Amino acid sequence: MGDLFDMSGKVALITGGSRGLGRAMALAFAERGADIVVTSRKIDNCEAVADEVRALGREALAHACHVGHWDELGALAEAAYDRFGKVDVLVNNAGMSPLYPKLSAVTEDLFDKVVGVNLKGPYRLSALVGERMAEGDGGAIINVSSTAAVHATPDSEPYGAAKAGINSLTLSLARGFGPKVRVNCIQAGPFLTDISKAWDMPSFERNAKANIALQRGGEPEEVVGAALYLASDAGSFTTGTIIRVDGGSF
Repeated sequence: MGDLFDMSGKVALITGGSRGLGRAMALAFAERGADIVVTSRKIDNCEAVADEVRALGREALAHACHVGHWDELGALAEAAYDRFGKVDVLVNNAGMSPLYPKLSAVTEDLFDKVVGVNLKGPYRLSALVGERMAEGDGGAIINVSSTAAVHATPDSEPYGAAKAGINSLTLSLARGFGPKVRVNCIQAGPFLTDISKAWDMPSFERNAKANIALQRGGEPEEVVGAALYLASDAGSFTTGTIIRVDGGSF
């Protein structure tokens, strides 16, 4: 069974790969033989994770990119293909959900940034990389969504709407890029990554006990099992699927 999760010889490009869920996936893929393209906005953070990948004996490329900026995504894709000649796995993980005091305080610029990072960027990068996958040996695209896409979540309305778009995009791209490219989605619940440092933790913990079956937030490494399944041959007959990794949120 272990061979099903082997990623030897594969190249994985992970947005938001310098911390949190992205870093956890990058290291897990590398441990199982994949070379990694790590991208986020700050090159120093990308290089730090790239060094961790190299310490595991794999190759890594660090590339700074703001996924909400359409024109930067072409350069990212080209850098990955120039270095490795292919991308076998694309993980659209980068996201943002800024706080705001009330709905009317959301500016047009803030709204556009949230949609840009959470929806526009994944669309564009999937188009650029997915077409090459489909023309070549195939591959896998993993989108990272959120429970905010399906649960009413006050104070994150633009974010939830964008992530609902990711769910829809996953189904459309699975049809559009099949049969050679599998496209799936991890619908993530609350994870205790860097973003949780801004949370009111006592309030979160009370809410978790009432509304999450496991009564807690997830640790970044707990996304790895689903990610490996979707990225590797273990998930060879799975596409157009949204997998909840949310501790049983309801």
